[in-house]
Amino acid sequence: MPQYTVKIKWGKELYPDVEINTDEEPMLFKAQLFALTGVQPERQKVMLNGMILKDDSWGNIKVKDGITILMMGSKEEDVPVEPTEKPLFLEDMNESELATALNLPAGLTNLGNTCYLNATVQCLKTVPELRDALKKFSGGLTTAGSSSLVPAKSITAALRDLYDSMDKGSSLPPIVLVQMMHLAFPRFAEKSEHGGFQQQDANECWTELIRMLQQELPAKKPANALEEDGQIYKPRSLIEQYFGGTFDTVLKCVECEDEPPIKGKEDFLQLSCFISTEVKYMFCGLRNKMEEQITKMSSTLGRDAIYTKTSEISRLPAYLTIQFVRFYYKEKEGINAKILKDVKFPYEFDAFGLCSSELQNELTPMRKKFKEHKDNDVLSQPDSVKGDPVKKESKVKQEPFWFPNDLGSNNSGYYTLQAVLTHRGRSSNSGHYVAWVRQKDYTWLKCDDETVTPVTIEEVMKLSGGGDWHCAYVLLYGPKILEVPIDDIENSNAE
Repeated sequence: MPQYTVKIKWGKELYPDVEINTDEEPMLFKAQLFALTGVQPERQKVMLNGMILKDDSWGNIKVKDGITILMMGSKEEDVPVEPTEKPLFLEDMNESELATALNLPAGLTNLGNTCYLNATVQCLKTVPELRDALKKFSGGLTTAGSSSLVPAKSITAALRDLYDSMDKGSSLPPIVLVQMMHLAFPRFAEKSEHGGFQQQDANECWTELIRMLQQELPAKKPANALEEDGQIYKPRSLIEQYFGGTFDTVLKCVECEDEPPIKGKEDFLQLSCFISTEVKYMFCGLRNKMEEQITKMSSTLGRDAIYTKTSEISRLPAYLTIQFVRFYYKEKEGINAKILKDVKFPYEFDAFGLCSSELQNELTPMRKKFKEHKDNDVLSQPDSVKGDPVKKESKVKQEPFWFPNDLGSNNSGYYTLQAVLTHRGRSSNSGHYVAWVRQKDYTWLKCDDETVTPVTIEEVMKLSGGGDWHCAYVLLYGPKILEVPIDDIENSNAE
């Protein structure tokens, strides 16, 4: 691999020991310079031996260890100038231009088989608590006083900056985040025989990105929590707080009835839905995973034996990630082949049946409240189909979706679908990934790289598989929010 260590001279600043890989596109090197200097790639002028580095090719530029590369460019924004383009009408716009005109969220440019990352970023962007934590994150792309990169810190800062740029509304290339992911996880930077980046598994990307955020984003403290109260759940990070659940597990030896069962606890950041011939619904695939047979050493028998492992959820997170295990390794072809089977998933998911009896008892009070106010989702409806006036919308109060002693949990077991990451193709290292995200209520968006378009909930629910169209691969469920009319609260207080 043609990798060199060079010096970067920018104004009065000198950055020693900067690594360059000339096997990668120059644009990724410019993203690295952006991480060091804060100068956007499009504002950089990089020179070596009198030659200017282009965005798409190293050309005749020869790089050697220890040389000094000159970079020019400033952080300041260009002075806005009066637009010279002629007005563009809606009927003349392409999909990208139409998305901008309709004030749709920003898409992400595909930098060459980076759709797996684009789709992951769009799905995670739907979690408001994650967005808030990223905005408060003060870390930089590099360690203060050094040009070295700390993977978790650099990736967290890159995602924060990317979301900030996306909030401005126009599609953009996630250059810096891609570069940081490549540096942290070299397998994501693997090249194909044609020289471009290889397609990667979106769930692997999701898992690694979450793991990086887990190391950098601190847990959110409850407003009225007492630190000395041992009953309060104390997560180490915001990711554990809002995405992490806990299993109560029991291991029972099948081959020795006299051996006492082994009880334990396991943490999880996502649930797996295993797909077999009899699985037609997501709940069945999840339930089947909760009871499985494993082989482990038996202290009683003094040898490996078969155990039945039973798992029950003892903590539900606010945001539940579910992976459909659609890929399996075919040794002969050397690929992760795909299971195309149709497995239905619900728009509203009830996890009650996967929980321990203790947690079910704790969930019951909020579930009763939902039953009492089950019609509160629709606050304004016509009195009849005859054109009678619509009732005036009532003011509502949102009930907390977490337990008082466990911020970031789910206190009802009810969830609402808020993002779907899909794959189209026959293997995990080929095909195309797309994000489908809930914008508000039943309004959904299809985020296909830089193109963002409105879709119906019916289109989303058809992503259950069964053919070569997009199949659900990773689902993100958020807490179902109970909205209680303020009039009901006032009447209850009066009583």
